[in-house]
Amino acid sequence: MITGAQAMVKCLEAEGTEVVFGYPGATICPFYDTLYYSCIRHVLVRTEQNAAHCASGYSRISDKVGVCVSTSGPGATNLITGIATAYMDSIPLVAITGQVSLDDLGKDVFQEADVTGACESFVKHSFLITEASEIPKAFKEAFYIAKSGRPGPVLIDIPVDVQTQLMEDFTYPEKADILGYKPKTKGHSLQIKRALSLISESKRPLICCGGGVVSSGGRKEFMDFVTKSGIPVVSTMMGIGVMPMNHPNYLGMMGSHGRSYANRALQECDLLILCGARVADRAVSEPELITRHAKVIHIDIDPAEIGKNIHVDVPIVGDVKSVLADITALLQEPSSRAWAEKVQSYKRNAPLRGEPTENYVEPRSFVRALSAACEEDAILLADPGQSQIWAVINFSQKNGRFLSSGGLGTMGYAIPAAVGAKIASPSSQVITVCGDGAFQMSMCELATIVQNNLAVKIIIMDNKRLGMVREIQNLKFGGRHFGTHLGGNPDFVAIAAAYGMEGALATSNEEAEKYMKEMLKSKKSYILVLKVDPETPTI
Repeated sequence: MITGAQAMVKCLEAEGTEVVFGYPGATICPFYDTLYYSCIRHVLVRTEQNAAHCASGYSRISDKVGVCVSTSGPGATNLITGIATAYMDSIPLVAITGQVSLDDLGKDVFQEADVTGACESFVKHSFLITEASEIPKAFKEAFYIAKSGRPGPVLIDIPVDVQTQLMEDFTYPEKADILGYKPKTKGHSLQIKRALSLISESKRPLICCGGGVVSSGGRKEFMDFVTKSGIPVVSTMMGIGVMPMNHPNYLGMMGSHGRSYANRALQECDLLILCGARVADRAVSEPELITRHAKVIHIDIDPAEIGKNIHVDVPIVGDVKSVLADITALLQEPSSRAWAEKVQSYKRNAPLRGEPTENYVEPRSFVRALSAACEEDAILLADPGQSQIWAVINFSQKNGRFLSSGGLGTMGYAIPAAVGAKIASPSSQVITVCGDGAFQMSMCELATIVQNNLAVKIIIMDNKRLGMVREIQNLKFGGRHFGTHLGGNPDFVAIAAAYGMEGALATSNEEAEKYMKEMLKSKKSYILVLKVDPETPTI
């Protein structure tokens, strides 16, 4: 006989889980006591929200389901923002929360919270376990649901007495067979033929690469499609990193904060091929302006996303990897070379913004210098805000990855996600760019970085402002700045020293580039603080 907690650990081991990110508490202690005897690595975060962000970064780089753990009540509610962040970006997570005893449910006892109810709108599924015997089936289904179809987080809430309850037999299911849940991966042949017809008729086709290409593991199939078709490509923020920025067909990120030439191509195309992208408001603010002059093909594994934000002429429900392989195999000839050369000229002739200034570091030109100095497979993370946009516009991704909170825009995501990314790929350069506001939302995780000996590099854009919100106040609220001045910022270099990390402050681009090279050579974690002019625009 084994306990429910022992069954939980056996399930994780059966799924090949190598690391969990968490923060213990009373109602999850039986699980932690059993985890003590396992080979699964536990990474102690400093607040539960960051356990989910760590698991997200780990999942995105390892291509495995990330696992995070918390106790009940405030532990579980703290985890919620991280779960919602993963849901919006389609990241596969299994979140395990302790819960009060079954007999105490609904009595508002100490540290009770209805976390399954609270998370209902932003999990793929949730389980409230009432018998230890339910654990193997629930875990098998949770991992399958998280990874299959459109990926996302799954919650398992387990009362403390269920964790100590004995079960007579442990058998882990070989597969999950869930009635009514059968994700469609193969695209309909008739719709694929219709798509091919539109592609052959098009004079100015354009491909939009979204996060679904990454989720499907379809980078090779996507590149094969682009190479054979010769069609120019733009991406959403979540699609950055699928193609290197120097690829002749790639124009970069489109949208409200995208590259000007990518948006110009979007306005001039006569066919838009959406690959695993939901085209939310930051990507296409006014979809009707696109559909007036362009047909739309939309490929997505989630049928709910097709047609939700933009009118679609040819919907194809299926896995992007599979559908693109089928389309590529049937393509007859490449698209118009004249159109491809035209949009490439937009890219070649686009001016670079951000000239170095005195007494400050100009962030856009600095990011370009950072890009040139990084290794080919560097992993760049950015927190939402101005630093995110400076990064996506000016960092030329090569064969690495770009991670950020694209859908929910969660400040404080980048540092804990960098922890997960570095654990998933210890040999890769992992560099985080964040504003001074976002940094202070997760600076407690510096302890996690140090405790786990992770050589994460952190760049802080210190303008003592909530820069993007301040910019909105300038544009829409008569320049009335309220609640956006970050008075009382600490000495970030001293903070680095307090944690035993290396650090430096730069007040010019010359200094910044000198310290940046020193930072990239260092085998230790490093904080580079850049003094940035508060008036520096986002674009």
